[in-house]
Amino acid sequence: MAGKIVIDTERCKGCGLCVVVCPKNCIVISRHSNKNGYFPAQSVPSGVEGVPNSDCTGCAMCAIICPDVAIEVFYESKVEAAKSNKKGKPNLIKEKA
Repeated sequence: MAGKIVIDTERCKGCGLCVVVCPKNCIVISRHSNKNGYFPAQSVPSGVEGVPNSDCTGCAMCAIICPDVAIEVFYESKVEAAKSNKKGKPNLIKEKA
């Protein structure tokens, strides 16, 4: 499964729980503060040098543990990702997680 996380940086308070729980080390604390003065979490793009296994699996552990409900997780199977890339349109998953 290929996953992608979207973090609402204005809602995030930078507690770091998502960083600790991520099995693939896909999340780090930002060096830049948000409007409220917090240093929010941010996702690490896949394939970044120096960050082993930075490919999100879509496990949603980060979203489950987030006390601010600031993380959304999207995922799709590799087959569906390949199909959507060929068509040029995103493909929605219709199965339950």
